[in-house]
Amino acid sequence: MLAQSILAKFKTQSLRFVPFADAASADLPIARLLRLSLFQVVIGMVTSLLVGTLNRVMIIELGMPAVWVALAFAIPLVFAPLRALIGYRSDTHPSALGLKRIPYLWMGTLLLFGGLAIMPFALLLLSDPTPQTLWLGQFGVTLAFVLVGFGMQVTQTAGLALASDLSTEDKRPRVVALLYSMLLLGMIGSSVLYGVFLSNFTPTHLIQVIQGSAVVVVVFNLMSLWKQEARATKRGAREENGFQKNWHTLIKKASMRRFLWTVALGSAAFSMQDIILEPFGAEVLGLEVSMTSSLTALSAGGSLLAFFLSSVWLNRGVDAYRVASLGVVIGLPAFAFVIVSAPLESVHLFRLGTFLIGFGGGLFSVGMLVSAMSFNDDKYAGLVLGAWGAVQATASGLAMATGGLLRDMIAGLASSGALGPALNTPATAYSFVYHIEVYMLFVVLIALGPLVRNSRQESEPISKNHFGLAEFPS
Repeated sequence: MLAQSILAKFKTQSLRFVPFADAASADLPIARLLRLSLFQVVIGMVTSLLVGTLNRVMIIELGMPAVWVALAFAIPLVFAPLRALIGYRSDTHPSALGLKRIPYLWMGTLLLFGGLAIMPFALLLLSDPTPQTLWLGQFGVTLAFVLVGFGMQVTQTAGLALASDLSTEDKRPRVVALLYSMLLLGMIGSSVLYGVFLSNFTPTHLIQVIQGSAVVVVVFNLMSLWKQEARATKRGAREENGFQKNWHTLIKKASMRRFLWTVALGSAAFSMQDIILEPFGAEVLGLEVSMTSSLTALSAGGSLLAFFLSSVWLNRGVDAYRVASLGVVIGLPAFAFVIVSAPLESVHLFRLGTFLIGFGGGLFSVGMLVSAMSFNDDKYAGLVLGAWGAVQATASGLAMATGGLLRDMIAGLASSGALGPALNTPATAYSFVYHIEVYMLFVVLIALGPLVRNSRQESEPISKNHFGLAEFPS
């Protein structure tokens, strides 16, 4: 009896030291939840491949024109606005098996696999084009990025909707933190592996790495979706013009328009600096390549800390909009630190600002996603999460493109002397973009005000709280 008592006590206490153990519930145990979150690891891996590896390989090793690279990476953005439609169709999917999310996860998996399977051969055709093969390489790259972009949108929308279906209301903040953490861990882990595998670059290595990633996509997504959704009765055909009707009904819900506009503004404010942060460190502060590469880890570390703290606060009854507001407030000094690091020539201040940008952006993202899930019901779950994803992805992509464009425009004006001798420095263009982001964050705070004032608590405060490794996101 004593041994059984000790074993039972150990099982209970050991949950404190298992990451995200308190996100589990009776219907969604921790093993099943971690398995479900593998679809986010896939999204992080593919994002790292596109943004962190292929952009450099395509321009440097393969010698492709930068304009082709820019166009290729803009293709996935085209499908971001379709996430609301994807979410609605998964809500109302008339499956013969009584499933609604799993078919879309499988469809997204096939799209990702197809795009990654043909991508390396198309890239090689473009790297050394001939008049006979140029059109084939251009068509292949376009098709590959179309498939990958559409696959990412379908997979993530259906996966988040499935997680919302399976999680209980009181566990949802921890589930959100887990999903975001797995996305970041997928990006960080895969970027390290890609760097190792492509350290001695050859076209053969490129083919092996990308097609190996295609296999990992299928394996991880199959593990993620396996037996996750219970079969229900077969649903009938969708109603005519159902998406338009349900979309208009959703938009008429209280605060929905303001919520989507706030998501767009906040995502844009935190994302505009994404493609110019490392160039700022190199051009203005003279950092080495290895030092600027660590900025990604700093920002990701800030986001991971934000996920841990936000999940604790949300479980204690703090309103999700207040968490998002805190992230915006932290973003203000974060961008200020980056701006003043140039005249002070302070690398430490620049790194602190980078960390706080990731931290503030993480708080904002978790707060707004939990708020999106608070609109959840059986009819609108996928539609709301699809709308959130569409707005977030579109705003982030457009903001990054705008940030790069503004940086080039202001740099040209400053170097020509049009802005005066005092502003004829490399820091001027970057500072211009960072100042715009600060102004946008003030607008986000204004937009969040009524949402904070009118929001309701999602769960009752937890009377007793403990602290252990289970509270850490990784």
